[in-house]
Amino acid sequence: MNLKRLEYFCQLAVLGNFTRAAHKIGIAQPALTIAIQKLEQEVGLKLINRAEKNALLTAEGEVLYKLSTQLLSQVKQVELELEELKNLERGTIRFGVSAMMGSYYFPKILTAFKQKHPKIKIHLVDQGTAALEKMLLNGELDLALVRGDLENSQLRYTELINEEVVAGMAKSHPLAAEQTLSLAQFCQQPLVLFHEGYFLREVVSQYAKKHHLALDVRMETNLIELQKSLVRNGVGITTCLSRILQNEQQMTSIPFEPKIEFKLSLAWKKNHSVSQASKAFMTYLSSMVEPLEEA
Repeated sequence: MNLKRLEYFCQLAVLGNFTRAAHKIGIAQPALTIAIQKLEQEVGLKLINRAEKNALLTAEGEVLYKLSTQLLSQVKQVELELEELKNLERGTIRFGVSAMMGSYYFPKILTAFKQKHPKIKIHLVDQGTAALEKMLLNGELDLALVRGDLENSQLRYTELINEEVVAGMAKSHPLAAEQTLSLAQFCQQPLVLFHEGYFLREVVSQYAKKHHLALDVRMETNLIELQKSLVRNGVGITTCLSRILQNEQQMTSIPFEPKIEFKLSLAWKKNHSVSQASKAFMTYLSSMVEPLEEA
């Protein structure tokens, strides 16, 4: 159904006169007459009482007018919302990030982005990078922070973070004075680790499996503060990023030899339409790469 003709019809119904309606719309009266005739042909109903001076609309015309006003109102709302999306006034981003990254890297960034775009909603999903990648592929997420060293052909990536994985332990631990630590030495200690599916756990599990080592895992938790508390109290040592221990007075970090890098990329699904809100978020995150690395 032609929306423009419906608009003309509603204007005619409100003003009750072809001449006034044509003037209001800004078209010639014959053009309005033709438009209404075509609308009647389109719907297969007589809408105008051309011989009746007291009632311009027929009964069918009254029904169509009521329905048309509702429809045109909805169309205007759709147009408004689409325009808001174009101008980044609204939108929802489903963003996946691990607990560690969400806790230590993103609070200030997300707060600043929300201040810049207050009506854009960010739905955060906390999972390991392997689970986040699967959710991206299943269309459950728009964007996610995942491992950048194992790229999937169905995803697109832009590298955001590249940091070094270190061993975290209490300053009273016997290995705390070492300059570097091998994974072999690390795996011989009581451990406090993330659950499987998180890179900082996988790097240890894969090494142990390859070298047929039995790990002494005293606790598994994704709660960073709990993990640090357990390490401070000598329950075990852990893998972490050195940034997480910067303000810890009772803990220290020791680099691994050979060096273990933790590369994270922002990923999204190929052949998937990326919303304006997601594009704005991607651009914003990319602009924050240097501040992240220097923090």
